Amino acid sequence: VIPPPVIHIESYSEDSISFSLKMTTNIKVSGYVVNIYWTFDTHRQEKRTLVIEGEKSIQKVANLTAHTPYEISAWAKTELGDSPLSFVHVVTSGTRPAAPSLKAKAINQTAVECSWTGPRNVVYGIFYATSFLELYRSPHNRTTSAHNATVLVQRDEQYLFLV
Repeated sequence: VIPPPVIHIESYSEDSISFSLKMTTNIKVSGYVVNIYWTFDTHRQEKRTLVIEGEKSIQKVANLTAHTPYEISAWAKTELGDSPLSFVHVVTSGTRPAAPSLKAKAINQTAVECSWTGPRNVVYGIFYATSFLELYRSPHNRTTSAHNATVLVQRDEQYLFLV
């Protein structure tokens, strides 16, 4: 039986998490697959996947949000197959930024100008869809460090927007 890997949180800050991965077995490990999950607003779960080569590993994941719960899951790729999953949870330190205040204005039938307020020097995600279900499951999205963006949409549709 292949055991799950051990995930140890080495440190965390407002915008990063460092963790180590190791196996408690003599089975040869060729690497790990790590998923980092977090919830954007209450509508959308986000995920970042890391594919890591080698047996032992210390990783640092940056560009995270302050005071946000993250779930890290990992499994090992071994000579005998994939291991079961391991999970850890961590909340980054600091104060979570306030939600931006969004304004969306139709420019014409296929373009919407979105603008918002919020801190500088951060990356914003713009999510949009024609229904709450689509907004939750598979919204259109883009990122920008600006405080406005023009989004192209289909004509004769109503859209919901989140920043």
